[in-house]
Amino acid sequence: MAKKIPMRMCVSCRERFAKKDLIRIVAQADGTVTVDPTGRMPGRGAYVCHDPECMKKAVENSQFDRGLHRKVDPEEIRQGLDQMKEVDPKK
Repeated sequence: MAKKIPMRMCVSCRERFAKKDLIRIVAQADGTVTVDPTGRMPGRGAYVCHDPECMKKAVENSQFDRGLHRKVDPEEIRQGLDQMKEVDPKK
């Protein structure tokens, strides 16, 4: 039997992708919003695809606010994405 692949939807383009192909942004219980490179951090998560236009659109249109069910500072997300690019330049 084939293994089930978890699917998630990008908050920006609304397309479905395999969970491992998306970037997870997580809102933690203490109120911080960070990028989750492992996909396993506790908290409410929202996913965005690796397309730079999707990321830009999601931040500009406050789409993470809806996905995380709280007000999100766009600068927090930008910093997290920049840190992730430094660690893994292919993303």
